[in-house]
Amino acid sequence: MSLDLSSYGIKNAAVRYQLSADELEQEMLKTNQGELTSSGAVNILTGEFTGRSPQDRFIVKDEITENTVWWDGKINIPFEAEKFDALYDKVMEHLSNRTLYVRDAYACADDRYKTKIKAITETPGANLFIYNMFITPTAEELKNFGDAEWTIINAPSFKANPEVDGTRAHNFSILNFKRKIVLNGGTGYTGEMKKGIFSALNFVLPVDRNVLPMHCSANSGENGDTAMFFGLSGTGKTTLSADKARRLIGDDEHGWTADNTVFNFEGGCYAKVINLSAEGEPEIFGAIKKGALLENVIMKEGSNEVDFADASITENTRVSYPIDYIENIAVPSIGKNPKNIFFLSFDAYGVFPPIAKLNPDQAAYLFISGYTSKVAGTEAGVTEPQTTFSSCFGAPFMPLHPTKYAEMLSDKVAESGVNVWLINTGWNGKKQRMSLKDTRAVINAALDGKLNDIAYRKDAFFGFEVPVAIDGVDAEKLDPATSFDSQEAYEKNAKVLADKFKENFKKFEEFASAELLSGGPLV
Repeated sequence: MSLDLSSYGIKNAAVRYQLSADELEQEMLKTNQGELTSSGAVNILTGEFTGRSPQDRFIVKDEITENTVWWDGKINIPFEAEKFDALYDKVMEHLSNRTLYVRDAYACADDRYKTKIKAITETPGANLFIYNMFITPTAEELKNFGDAEWTIINAPSFKANPEVDGTRAHNFSILNFKRKIVLNGGTGYTGEMKKGIFSALNFVLPVDRNVLPMHCSANSGENGDTAMFFGLSGTGKTTLSADKARRLIGDDEHGWTADNTVFNFEGGCYAKVINLSAEGEPEIFGAIKKGALLENVIMKEGSNEVDFADASITENTRVSYPIDYIENIAVPSIGKNPKNIFFLSFDAYGVFPPIAKLNPDQAAYLFISGYTSKVAGTEAGVTEPQTTFSSCFGAPFMPLHPTKYAEMLSDKVAESGVNVWLINTGWNGKKQRMSLKDTRAVINAALDGKLNDIAYRKDAFFGFEVPVAIDGVDAEKLDPATSFDSQEAYEKNAKVLADKFKENFKKFEEFASAELLSGGPLV
């Protein structure tokens, strides 16, 4: 199909519109932009950037955003409208006279909130990512698609001049809410595109539609009960939601509506594959087949078989695939009757139990805090546990003040009576990681209602309720103090972590109610 992009400022482009996954794969192989693996998936290298660059994400400051976005200076960084317009024109000139890949797609599985997206990408690999990660219109929908509500422009070979263009470096990801554009340049990392749309929805849905956007995975059980898993990278969000006994709704981004419906923003999954195995994560492993897009993996010597343990390019090796590559999914990607929320934290101090029950105030406090840890070896210079707080378990994608999302969550928890649980997927006192088997066991116990009528003890430092015993789980593992050499060592670590929570929360105190503040540590 011939498509004129002159209305975007792109001239004389050879447009490859709405190609199939197979056609995009052939384009990648023909132009040496991808490598076919033994499983049938194609691997691409994303170049200089193998992950997001949060310091280079900007939001255009204008009459729409000036008094609504939380301009904290670290996450939501303002960008001048005039600078954006000038940079946009430069990128459009750069994309002119090239072969470009264009795709129309939807975000949001709930028809009431369906959002039309047009992606204009410089590479076939980026276009396959859009194909996998967003919802593909039917032939009939495509005929009547009309104008997109949001446009993604992806130009990895364009490099900005910071002194002239107003960026920090040569790469950038900029949201313009007035023009409804996600403009990416200088980076081949595909995740910037999906997070751009996620950030846009995180602004639009709460402000205009009374929908709580959530950085979480979700699944539903045989009885129609929905569970949500909040967590930062590496805490197990994708892994724990891919459960063969439950229907997957989505692995990363969802909305919670006023009528208690949970819906997926996306049409695919984007999973980390470092150290992936068929035994440990069979659902994800089985999804890496023809049509899936691997990023930055290495092949075993002399073959095209992926070495999932090889992190020589990055620890952040990834795969994107359509959600229907997972066997047991919800169709459409919608769940009702939310019953359980799980906050996943990698606690490197070893003081959080494998599972704890939170009251509404604790849930709101922990949600705003968004605690996890970076551990030694994950980044250059990290030699001991580094506490990390990411508001709402997704601060880099939340344009509004965190208390706005937390208040919406508190209201929904109170209205629905949903159970909220803290899950430690990190370490115990001996710096041994919680086993996936034990984590699944405590989560399944919560999902099956087996934790409703059991004995709990109150944690002395954080106040949440900890089960005394759970069938199938060693009772000692439920009490983190038993994994330390002494009670004193446990209490020392617990006090350190409690202090870090309180120090982090100081920036929210002036916006927080007394009830919210009461959800924090007791010491």
